[in-house]
Order: sequence, then structure tokens, then C-alpha cells
Amino acid sequence: MPETDYYKVLGVNKNASDSEIKKAYRKLALKYHPDQTKGDKQAEAKFKGISEAYAVLSDKEKRQQYDTFGSAGFQQRYSQEDIFRGFDFADIFKEFGFGGKGGQGGFSFNFGGGGSPFGGRSRPAAPRGADLVYEIGLTLQEVATGIKKTISYTHAGKTERITVKIPQGMTTGKKLRLAGKGEASPYGGVPGDLYIKANLLEDSVFSVEGNDLHLNREIKLTDAILGTTIPAPTIEGKALSLKVPSGTRHKTKMRLAGHGLPRMNGGEKGDLYVTILVSMPKSLTPSQKKLIDELAAEGL
Repeated sequence: MPETDYYKVLGVNKNASDSEIKKAYRKLALKYHPDQTKGDKQAEAKFKGISEAYAVLSDKEKRQQYDTFGSAGFQQRYSQEDIFRGFDFADIFKEFGFGGKGGQGGFSFNFGGGGSPFGGRSRPAAPRGADLVYEIGLTLQEVATGIKKTISYTHAGKTERITVKIPQGMTTGKKLRLAGKGEASPYGGVPGDLYIKANLLEDSVFSVEGNDLHLNREIKLTDAILGTTIPAPTIEGKALSLKVPSGTRHKTKMRLAGHGLPRMNGGEKGDLYVTILVSMPKSLTPSQKKLIDELAAEGL
């Protein structure tokens, strides 16, 4: 199956907003809609292509899957029926001024699979099979870099092994949808989907809030008073130099921008927060006590 760049089909860039995608589709739909082209087969094919692109890019979940797996991977997971399922073209065409059933001329054409999304009648579809959810444990390092995982799950009375590409930023609760990998329909309909749900494993150094990472670093009382520089580890295994200014208080939180976890849909990374814990001595040597007494006498 040839790869299709849906962004190029609509003439928008990959960071286009929902409104920009809708505006681009409206412009092309007005140009290539069969009501305007009157039987032009090339224009009809063009209209089918831009409608498919819009059906994918206007749907948050489908767009995420397309951006994650690319054209080839997306088409392996989504059939034409999957792409247009739940997509109400009649309402869109009403909004664009084409009438309620695909156009004032009453045209109808088929995208294959489950019948035309633009009107015309087809037999009611058999119920889908049940969806399955597979919870997968991921380390912070795996979430930071992305990874391929081979999983085994049971459905239809047998065990199936598949390799899943886990994208960067797939934090706890995030899901991947693998179309058609769920339970079979008992009535001959399309199978359900398999959802891969992420569950972050505990880390010995970092804790997580959203895409932000948190860690604690302990310093001596004198370092808090005079200031110091300490190493701050990152999820990539590097060590940053963090300057702790003089007069830093216990439990001060310092932010290292962009050193958290990547976001699943792209964009800027989260941040790394370092909480400074000032260590208070439990006991003092005679010389330390003498120095503290001298500082107290100086009004410190």
C-alpha cells in the first residue's frame, strides 16, 4: 500500500492547529466536491483523498497514531472503515453549504469496506468485537527514549505475540490503539481493538508529575549559607552543574527547564525540579560549637 502524507494532501504543516486543518479541508472540498466537478473522476479521486486526510487529522486519536507510527504503520492499524467510523460528513457538508446528504446533487460514492460515509444506504454493520487493554510497565528511561516491546496477550482462546513501538513520553495512563487486535466479533463484524496502556515503574532517583521530574539533593548547612555548586543527574544519564545561591533555604525547589520527560505528541519537554534539603548537624564537636558561638555573638 503506497504511503500517504496527509499533511501534504491538505497542504498544511505537521504543527497545524485544528482550525488550520479544517480551513484547508474546506477550501479543497469546495474546489473538488462532486457538486462542483460534475462527474470528473480525477476530481472525485482527489476529493476522496482530501476527505480521508481530514478524517484522520481532525481526529485527535487518529492524528496521534499517524504522527507516532507514520503512514505505513498507521495503514497497518487502520482500515478505510476504521478511518471513517464515527465521522459525520453530513454535518460537515451542511456547514460548508453542500446540503445534508453529501451534496445538493445527491451524489454517492464508496471508500471501500463499510459503505459510503457520504450517504446512500448499506446494511447495518454487525457488532464489533470487544476491546482489550494490556497494561505495560515502563521505566523512566524507556519513556524518555521510546522503545520496542514484544508483548504476549490472550484472545480468541490463543496467545498472540506482537511487537509494539512505544513512543517517547508515554507516561502512566497514556494509551496506544492497535486497531483490529482485540476480540473477534461473534457475529462476523470487525474485531475490537487492543489498547496498550502505560504504567510507569518506580525509579530510585526521580519521581514524576505529568512530564516533570523531581529529585532531592542534600547540602551542608555551610553550603546553604555560603552557596555552592552541586551535580544534578538527568534522565539521559548526564550530570548538570546546579548553582545553589547563598542563603538557600531548606526545601527550596530549583527548576531546570527542558530536562524532564518528552511529551507523547511532541512539543517541549517537561522540566526537572531539584529540591534542596539543608542537612542540620545532630551534634557538634567542641571546635564547631565554639565557631557557632562566635557567629552567634556576631549576630548571625
